[in-house]
Amino acid sequence: MADFQVGEQIPEVKVTPDKYLTVRYAGASGDFNPIHIDEEFAKAVGLPGRILHGLWTMAQVARAQTEAAGGPEHLKRLSVQFRGMGVPEQEVTVSGTVRELADGRAVIDTVAEQGGKQIIRNAEAELEL
Repeated sequence: MADFQVGEQIPEVKVTPDKYLTVRYAGASGDFNPIHIDEEFAKAVGLPGRILHGLWTMAQVARAQTEAAGGPEHLKRLSVQFRGMGVPEQEVTVSGTVRELADGRAVIDTVAEQGGKQIIRNAEAELEL
């Protein structure tokens, strides 16, 4: 378990979703919206191509927290704002900073970025220490 300090960065999580991720995630989640699985459809509705599921990206934010804290049992609360679209085959970087420590808990401010753009921002995780 990490010994957090206010202002400290948690370790970054970097992951590059492969070109088939959205299809696998659609099967796992039941979200078969064609913007996630059909390249031509996504482009026809004005997107750059298939886009990542927002909840997959949120899972990467949760992963960064649980890895920093020493396991999923330490993540007590997570909220995020979806603010951009992620695409397959480009690295997603999740980073966070300890904002506060109190009563055996840490609050971590977190963002997920891809290509220099925040696709999740104003994320807040509460970890039990």
